[in-house]
Amino acid sequence: MLFETIKTSGLSHLSYLLGSDGQAAVIDPRRDCDIYVEKARAAGLRITHIFETHRNEDLVSGAPMLAALTGASVYHGPNPEQPVVYAQTAREADSFAIGQLEIKVLETPGHTFDHLAYAIYDSAYPERAVGVFTGDALFVGDVGRTDFYPDQREKVAGLLYDSLQKILALGDQAIIYPAHGAGSVCGSGMADREFSSVGHERLNNPRLQIQSREQFIEDKISENHYQPPYFRLMERLNMQGGEPAPIIMRPPNLTLEQLHNCDVDHLIDIREPLSYASAHLPGSMSLPVGMIPSFAGWFISEGERVALVAEDEQQLATAMEHLVRIALDNIVGGYVGVVSAAKQGESVEQIAMVTTDVVKYRLQRHKDNVDSGDDTWTLLDVRDADERAEAAIEGSEHIYVGQLNERWRELDKNRHYTLMCASGERATIAAGWLASQGFEHLDIYLGGMSAWQAQAKK
Repeated sequence: MLFETIKTSGLSHLSYLLGSDGQAAVIDPRRDCDIYVEKARAAGLRITHIFETHRNEDLVSGAPMLAALTGASVYHGPNPEQPVVYAQTAREADSFAIGQLEIKVLETPGHTFDHLAYAIYDSAYPERAVGVFTGDALFVGDVGRTDFYPDQREKVAGLLYDSLQKILALGDQAIIYPAHGAGSVCGSGMADREFSSVGHERLNNPRLQIQSREQFIEDKISENHYQPPYFRLMERLNMQGGEPAPIIMRPPNLTLEQLHNCDVDHLIDIREPLSYASAHLPGSMSLPVGMIPSFAGWFISEGERVALVAEDEQQLATAMEHLVRIALDNIVGGYVGVVSAAKQGESVEQIAMVTTDVVKYRLQRHKDNVDSGDDTWTLLDVRDADERAEAAIEGSEHIYVGQLNERWRELDKNRHYTLMCASGERATIAAGWLASQGFEHLDIYLGGMSAWQAQAKK
């Protein structure tokens, strides 16, 4: 018998391969899906079933590609917004045999209307479920978000409450296998652990401590979530079926001359924030490689051409993996060597970093200048709304970093902006984006709110 979790870093996506007696099934495969075939074949198994828990919003489903590779049947839940053209419909109490294992379908709407969970049974012990693939309904330490139907907020929150009761009814012994782990945009309170049980979650998951359906609904509709524009692209592709991932998951190498001459919509520096701030090519924006899954979908649109600037070849390969998984992979090529370019006389730009003392001094001047009508500086907080609600610096203004994709037009290019977040990483993304849009009077609060609060304790 085979059971393996395949984790997709960055997106914190969890998919699963299980098999018995020559057959195998995959739950929620990703777009670059060769890994499932390789692992199944290495175990002497043939993939015969592919199960989707829901129409994913944050990544491209690999189900149609994996079906083409293996001939397996794909199953998806009822009530999608549009027909899922590559899948058959699975419904409540449908049952599928995978060798010694049996998978039973639970309809669990709430996160999306088409959401399913899949309970696993061992035919040797058929009375109680061994585990359950919970998709985005139940996570370790959290439950699914319910903000995708804003005109039906109360309805979908209530549906999720009911679906969770159905999962809990499987029994405390059942192990839960969610579709995401900590760091995913699909939830904010997930634990670092990627394993749990129904019993553990019943006792410890804060959302499952809410006994009243009405209170659960009230709490869910009060949550604050952001929806990057690329979510709409994922939703469309995961109904129509996306294209296979590129065979070569590494961008072509560009010389400095080729980089200058290529026609792109975005020049993206994927190095670490301090490296970008110290020296970057003119016109480039900052998007550190580890933050691509969270923020690329705010600033890159479908089909836009991208060139990457990296520290080394591995960064380029990792960045392409991240972009392929969200179908923003029109990558012209990658360049390595900002420092060597500077040594050759290439023009580079910098964005200054400032400390807490400088920010305090500017805030006082800002207050004085507002009173005198001679104010030209703004401390711009780019954290999310929940972070700002917990603690904010008096005198700062707020625009979430992702929303600068459009709201930069509200800002004055003649004004001086100091960008801040919790530490400085998101602030560097914000500053880099504004710099790429022609803003010249920018700096970054190094340490951000963390540094501000640490100094306040001294």
